[in-house]
Amino acid sequence: MNGLAAIGVLAGLVAVATAAGLIWRATTGRARTVRGTEVVQAAEVGVEPFGGRATLLQFSTAFCAPCRSTARVLDGVADDHDGVRHVEVDLTNRPELADRFHILQTPTTLVLDGSGAVRARIGGAARSADVRETLHRILGSDHVSA
Repeated sequence: MNGLAAIGVLAGLVAVATAAGLIWRATTGRARTVRGTEVVQAAEVGVEPFGGRATLLQFSTAFCAPCRSTARVLDGVADDHDGVRHVEVDLTNRPELADRFHILQTPTTLVLDGSGAVRARIGGAARSADVRETLHRILGSDHVSA
């Protein structure tokens, strides 16, 4: 391979890696609507009770730096909404839950409605505006802030 071809290959690899990074950055921390019927019971994750109207169920690990900032974001959002609770589960102590809920990264947050049904999933550090918008959609017209 001559020098010009090598530079072309290198430039192509940099372009592909940059595009992949930009796509990853744009999608991480965003709520994705979950279409299904999976229901989570509070006892199943070792907490009691879930929020009456919605629950922000965060899966973390002991050495996860973004988990701490996500916990602050979710606490703030939950405090601003009646009947919404933030629950954090440490996968370090409960590794079987990672398989059960298909957790591939921490933090991962499941947004549950009042019945415990999974309505949205956030992989990575949660964004406050996105969480609020998701809650507003789930809570609908009975949305009441504290």
